[in-house]
Amino acid sequence: MASVTEIWTAINDSINTTEIDTVSSIFKLCLSLILGSIVGVERKLKGQTAGVRTFALISMGSTLAMLLSIYVPLEYPALKGDPGRIAAQVISGIGFLGAGAIIQMKGSVRGLTTAAGIWMVAAIGMAVGSGMYLLSITATALILFILLQLERIEYRVSKGTESRIIRIKTSSIVEDIEDYRKVLRNHHVQLSNVYVEYEYQESITMLNLVVIVKESTDYIKLFSDLKEINPTQSISLGTQVNI
Repeated sequence: MASVTEIWTAINDSINTTEIDTVSSIFKLCLSLILGSIVGVERKLKGQTAGVRTFALISMGSTLAMLLSIYVPLEYPALKGDPGRIAAQVISGIGFLGAGAIIQMKGSVRGLTTAAGIWMVAAIGMAVGSGMYLLSITATALILFILLQLERIEYRVSKGTESRIIRIKTSSIVEDIEDYRKVLRNHHVQLSNVYVEYEYQESITMLNLVVIVKESTDYIKLFSDLKEINPTQSISLGTQVNI
């Protein structure tokens, strides 16, 4: 009767073998499921649409693609072409899922971190399929560190400032925003991006100014100065969300 040590050695050899067999393949799929789910739990807790199931499936799918890339040349050496393309297409194909996680509306972008997480989890799944278990587990731990700890550090660094969108509707076609830049600088407001929409038939310009402002910013005085630059119909303040 085999001892516990012998059984463990046999299992370990099966898991770490360079050949594609049933035991190692099942272990890799299960490990990628666990690692992908861990990242998915964090994203779900942040209220993202892509959650546990999505990240688990992405990780497992990447692992399976890598297993196929290894299996095909081993079992069918006479086949021409590059079997590695199976795994290579995961990196480019995962971009579609990442794009689906990004939402953009009136200058506000949400989901960039989730999209990056999807891409990273796909890479982790491929690493698991290649048998790089320690690297995969380490990468998952680093993702959690980035998503949990660096968020706190980022918050402390940016404490006292916030990202906002100033939406200005003018009764003219605005083609030069330098005067707006000057007013913002005078109020110590940093302009990070600009989105412009024109309605030529009615001579209307919609300016979406993505800015970094301080908590002490006097919006009433700021809006008053912005209003004097061009004939202005309305000015409103929105929130930019980036998770």
